[in-house]
Amino acid sequence: MASERIMIVEDELEIAELIKDYLEIERYEVIICPDGEEALRAFGQFHPQLVVLDIMLPLLDGMEVCRRIRTESDVPIIMLSAKKRDSDKILGLGLGADDYVVKPFSPGEIVARVKAQLRRFNGLTLPSKQQSTVVYPGLELDLKAYEVRVRKETVHFSAREFEVLRFLAIHPNQVFTREQIFGSAWGIHEYGDLNTVTVHVKKIREKIEIDPANPRYILTVRGIGYKFYGGT
Repeated sequence: MASERIMIVEDELEIAELIKDYLEIERYEVIICPDGEEALRAFGQFHPQLVVLDIMLPLLDGMEVCRRIRTESDVPIIMLSAKKRDSDKILGLGLGADDYVVKPFSPGEIVARVKAQLRRFNGLTLPSKQQSTVVYPGLELDLKAYEVRVRKETVHFSAREFEVLRFLAIHPNQVFTREQIFGSAWGIHEYGDLNTVTVHVKKIREKIEIDPANPRYILTVRGIGYKFYGGT
């Protein structure tokens, strides 16, 4: 499984590099964005699983960056700021930040907070370590054995097909772009035609759907991507 991706948005390069070094020691994959506009561009390409976000940024401040990220994603956001007033903390948390850290801070504290936020977020969105299967009516994924049973029959899946199905099935009713699916199944550093996601979804549908032309499980969200229907 690819390393978890962290995006640091900080215009003070020395601080950003220091945090990056500490996070990379913990095997996180880290990028640095020096201003708010670049952060928003990078967010759609890098698909970070957590954002460390300074408030006072060039071009677009951290509050606005946080607000815009929250319109499309629930990834944890840890705000950094020299502003110590309660009103600033309340504003940041009110915009959707998950944590607020006042400067100066120790890099070790940031790493600890990153781990805590990812642990909380993953606990909400991913199967627990003890959970080895994902089950829907007529469909069962054995996450440890990489096996898929469709209407009680075991069906062969390639590793990539399984990764695509797994990613969608553990996030029911959540819409993902082809870029996000590609990044999860192939890895953020892999390069390839995004049409390969379309091809894999087609193959998966042929294996799990009774009528692939009218899918029950993997639905197309026109203009965006796909979602796994997990019931309501």
